[in-house]
Amino acid sequence: MTRLAIATLRKHRGAYLGTFVAALLAVALLAGGGLLLFSVLTAKPPADRFAAASVVVAGEREISLETVTTKHKKEGKTKVKRKVKTERLTGAGTLPVDLAGRVGALPGVTGAVADYAFPVQATTKDGRPLRGADDAPVIGHGWASAVLTPYTLNNGQKPGPGDAVIDADLAARGHVAVGDELLVTTRTGARTVRVSGVAAPAGRDGLPAQGALFLADADVAAVSGLPGPTAVGIFGTVDPAQVRAAAGAADVLTGADRVRADLPGALPDYIGPISIFGFVIGITAFAAIFVLTGTVTLSVRQRLRELALLRAIGATPKQLRRILGLENVVLAAVAALPAAPLGVLFAEVVAARFQTLGAVPAQFEVQTNVPVLLLAAAAGVLVTFVAARIAGRRAVRIAPTQALVETATAPTGGLVVRILAALVATAGAVAVLTFVPLDGPFGMGMSFISSALLLCAVAAVGPLLVRLLTTIVARPFGLAGLVARAEYRRVSAVAVPLVLMFAINTVMLLNGALSSRLAGQEQVARQAPATAQVVGTGGLPLDAVRRLAALPGVTGAAAQLPTRVIVAQGGKPEDYQAQGLLVTGTDAALDLGVVAGAYITDGFAGSFGASSALVRQYGWRIGDQVPLWLPDGQQQQLRLSMVYERARGFGDLVIPADLVAAHDPRGLVRTVGLRYTPGTDERIRAEFPALRLTPTLDAAPPGDASNQQGAWELMVVISLGFTAIAVINTFAIAATARRREYADLRLIGATTPQLHRLAGAEAVVTVLVGLLLGAAVTGIVVGAFSIAQDGVFRVFVEPVTYAAMAGGVAALGLIAGFLPTRLMLRRRTLASRV
Repeated sequence: MTRLAIATLRKHRGAYLGTFVAALLAVALLAGGGLLLFSVLTAKPPADRFAAASVVVAGEREISLETVTTKHKKEGKTKVKRKVKTERLTGAGTLPVDLAGRVGALPGVTGAVADYAFPVQATTKDGRPLRGADDAPVIGHGWASAVLTPYTLNNGQKPGPGDAVIDADLAARGHVAVGDELLVTTRTGARTVRVSGVAAPAGRDGLPAQGALFLADADVAAVSGLPGPTAVGIFGTVDPAQVRAAAGAADVLTGADRVRADLPGALPDYIGPISIFGFVIGITAFAAIFVLTGTVTLSVRQRLRELALLRAIGATPKQLRRILGLENVVLAAVAALPAAPLGVLFAEVVAARFQTLGAVPAQFEVQTNVPVLLLAAAAGVLVTFVAARIAGRRAVRIAPTQALVETATAPTGGLVVRILAALVATAGAVAVLTFVPLDGPFGMGMSFISSALLLCAVAAVGPLLVRLLTTIVARPFGLAGLVARAEYRRVSAVAVPLVLMFAINTVMLLNGALSSRLAGQEQVARQAPATAQVVGTGGLPLDAVRRLAALPGVTGAAAQLPTRVIVAQGGKPEDYQAQGLLVTGTDAALDLGVVAGAYITDGFAGSFGASSALVRQYGWRIGDQVPLWLPDGQQQQLRLSMVYERARGFGDLVIPADLVAAHDPRGLVRTVGLRYTPGTDERIRAEFPALRLTPTLDAAPPGDASNQQGAWELMVVISLGFTAIAVINTFAIAATARRREYADLRLIGATTPQLHRLAGAEAVVTVLVGLLLGAAVTGIVVGAFSIAQDGVFRVFVEPVTYAAMAGGVAALGLIAGFLPTRLMLRRRTLASRV
């Protein structure tokens, strides 16, 4: 049987080329997406700042919540089930000040050093910011903790009061020498320090992904605002169990785990990239499976007469199914060989583009993993095999007498199963669009899932839908219309990839554009009351904002201090973007669209605000006491006193700015909206020359929104590239299979130009059918997504984009439908028998 399958592949190489190309691309996409996800899940920090320590004690780096459920069974037995959910903190918890002394007294300990780690904004006297490689942040420490890496002085001396030592990489990048002065800004304020020395780890100029600035140990508490160290490094031969007993609830880390004690802001953040690459592999996997299944089904359909001939000489349906399965398995296995290196190349190109967009850390590297490549190949082979078996179930039941007729047709049947599958997929899409909050963080992902479900429904009942549409669309096209109506199954096979290409990509583009547009509109509405927006290089400390707000002529100020806050529901912690808010003055400088309660000002300590979407999700009411976890892991019980609507590009939570500054290691204000009287701007520039004052009307849209739209557009490019090749491939398979039909038309007198016009008209009918079905799927999903955002129903969110997608898909479909036929008809001889 295997030899027969291989012999068939050799004999019909041209007929199987389309399936080979589809399998090759499918495996390459699966391999590339799998490598991206594997690489981000296994990404390790680029350096260990605690390499010299034997054991490290660290403050909280994540929040863990445990839920316990008890089930009562028969005979009085009970079953207790425990679940622990964790969420990573964006800051670092602190340790008791005396912990280093306590663990230093343990047997075998030769030294214990406390590390106070905190982000700093350092600029030279001429205003140039200091940043590490790949725009890495600068982390401040006390000089005593330099031995934990270790850093040693290259030149100069250790810092005294008012001094600082910087690493050699920062010194080289900023052209800073010993004796120069730096302006160091932290959440406690801005101060000038003198560079007393330059240090570096052994054999390097600095650590990847973070720059280092060391202060005198006596200055650390005042500059950092930390109540205690963020970690304690221990030297010597020590029993970790004894350290755990002395450290209490703190984490005790050894070996490779020591790197987890570093400040979260000093390590690349891969939480966002996990979801991005998860979405990439979801899109590629769905498109690959969808296209590969359709291509294999079409390929099997083209061989109906051959299968009938095999039935005529005694082959059983079971034997035919085995032959079809083996043929496609061999084909997919051969295609997987060149697909693996293509998958690696695909992953590298996509990762590089996402790094350019700032969606993934600059330190991210694609790891080539053989098991992932083998899994992708196995998945491609499995999908091809299953598709061949499914397509063969009907095809192998063909009557042997069909071998004697000119055109073989597959037996009808399976209609009930197709309709049931379509109903289930449609019900799933309706449930997602109806019950899942599309205006939340999962809205884009859910719109993709609903699109995929509707496309599955279209594929399941494609022949029925195409038969109905061709009855209407094909009427003006004469003979081509009659052929399309008679061969509706063939039209369905080549139209469905067009539906996929148009619907998936248009939905992503339009929904992404709508999200970005609404975020920009809400930012404009939020900032509308302000006269101008003030930003400083790297951020402003709260004391500077208060001095700014107290200037004569300033009648109102609203300072935004970005942070992250964790909220729990049902024992599951969730991380949300939040803003620390400081509102002063008599005139409003910020409009959040408050729908309940009042603004959080200095008089609202112990209160917080939430977006209306988050309030609906958690079922909160004004006055509720809600536990929130701040960036350093501290839990605060705050009272809900404000509900607002304009949360896009801003955050779902608002808490007092002083609270954020006390618990977020960065704690700097990003933006200040100001209301002031005419002429005050000159006073502001004179008092704060380093600040940038921008009239509100000229303020730029949020950068995060543009980055997100860039990420969506990249995903569309990935999907478009694959689906475009799939469309061309499918049309080519269909055209090649019609050689016999065109030969017969030639025999009865049809000229080549007439055949060209026939092929072109059929391509037009196919494209119209595909676009109509694609527009229907797109309209349902985009309309539901739009209503969920702001209650307005939209389908043509961006008419130019919509028209460009429709035109591009139509052009590709027409070219793919006409060109293969034209190339085939250029041959001088066209056999009338196969």
